[in-house]
Amino acid sequence: MQKLKFNINGKHYEATVAETSHNVAEVELNGKKYTVEVERAESVAVPHIAAPKPAAAAPVAAPAAAPKAAAGANSVTAPLPGSVTVVNVKAGDAVKAGQTLIIIEAMKMENEVLAPADGTVTAVHVSGGQAVQQGDALLDLA
Repeated sequence: MQKLKFNINGKHYEATVAETSHNVAEVELNGKKYTVEVERAESVAVPHIAAPKPAAAAPVAAPAAAPKAAAGANSVTAPLPGSVTVVNVKAGDAVKAGQTLIIIEAMKMENEVLAPADGTVTAVHVSGGQAVQQGDALLDLA
C-alpha cells in the first residue's frame, strides 16, 4: 500500500493505492474508493548508492570502458546522464551565450545544454542517440 499527498492547482489531495492484482489497483482519493486498471509503463532504473565497501586485499581490475573525451578547460559537459537526442552545432560554428547546443533526454524529459559564453565550436564529441554520463565532454568551445 502506498499513501500519497499532492496538490494540483492549489487543491490538496490524499490518495491511498493498494494493488490487488497485476493490473488492478484499489485507489482511495480524498475518501472516495475507486477500482482502476493499471497499465504498466516502462520501468525507469533508479540508481542505488550504497555505502563504500572496505578495500579488498587484492584489487581486481575493472573491465575497460569505451573511451570518453576528456573534459578540458573549454569543454561543455553533460549536466546529467541521459541520451543525446539533438546536436545543433558542428565544429567551426560560432555560438552565442545561452544558445541551445545539445539536447539530452533523461527520464523522458528533454534537457537543453546551453552555451556558457560566446565562442566557436572547436570539436563535437557526441552524436544523436549516444548515451552520456554526467560530466562527459560533449563539445569544446574556443
